[in-house]
Amino acid sequence: MTGGQVTGGRATARTLAGPPAAADLLARAAALAATLPVTPAIAFIRVGDDPASESYVRGKAKKAAELGLDSRVHALPADTTQADLHALIGTLNAAPGVHGVLLQLPLPAHLNADAALTCIDPRKDVDGLHPVNAGLLWQGQPGLRPCTPAGVMTLLDHYRIPVAGQHAVIVGRSALVGRPLAGLLLNADATVTVAHRATPDLGDVTRRADLLIVAAGQAHLITPDMVRPGATVIDVGINRVPGQDGARASLTGDVHPDVAGVAGALTPVPGGVGPMTVAQLMMNTVQAAAQQTPADRQNGASGDVPR
Repeated sequence: MTGGQVTGGRATARTLAGPPAAADLLARAAALAATLPVTPAIAFIRVGDDPASESYVRGKAKKAAELGLDSRVHALPADTTQADLHALIGTLNAAPGVHGVLLQLPLPAHLNADAALTCIDPRKDVDGLHPVNAGLLWQGQPGLRPCTPAGVMTLLDHYRIPVAGQHAVIVGRSALVGRPLAGLLLNADATVTVAHRATPDLGDVTRRADLLIVAAGQAHLITPDMVRPGATVIDVGINRVPGQDGARASLTGDVHPDVAGVAGALTPVPGGVGPMTVAQLMMNTVQAAAQQTPADRQNGASGDVPR
């Protein structure tokens, strides 16, 4: 990717907006769902009364309804025990009418999220976080993929951003984004470097990237001097910054807005990767339903999960 648009003599990166790519992905999910003899169904589990978690689950359930999927929210009290949480997951694993199970994170401090996630049937793990699905990803085998990394790959494909043969640098090593995204990019024939906030001379590493993906959770970590001119920059970060003099808090990414003057293409925050995450969750749910539906009932539907 070389350069962006020029406005008043200053290069401006091409905007890689999430909503158009998400709409295409949702349309494909709806088309696949229409070929199935069952209505794909997802169960959301929320523990406690965290306002952000309530909002996120409500938004996901609304999107499922818009797509014609069945969904149910299981809201558990904040003092739910590990055993009770695992029992609910076991019930949902065994329910033939439930094709996807999503445990909304974070959980209250007394609960072990890793243990709970491992209880989810890998076939119903629509968040793609089960160790079985993580292993399949790194083996290059089909499986359910984490929603944000898979959404990033779909966004790149939508805008025809080259991946094969490119040097991709990921800033962030979380199990939610950085690590699985490295696997997806390797499977797509990119050369991948994973860096993080503790990487010495981080800018020296990021300036080598044809494709720079930032998911570090630190507002404006990446500044214009850290980006190679013409590089594609994907900003996965979303940070709430307090307003000044009583102004409302605002949302900003891990990439400084002035990077638009250097990069060839850049995702906005908000409105970039965020819509892709929810759309990929819907696709994962439909694909999980397809995988759980006997082939002789699918009328030719393909339930393959992207590799």
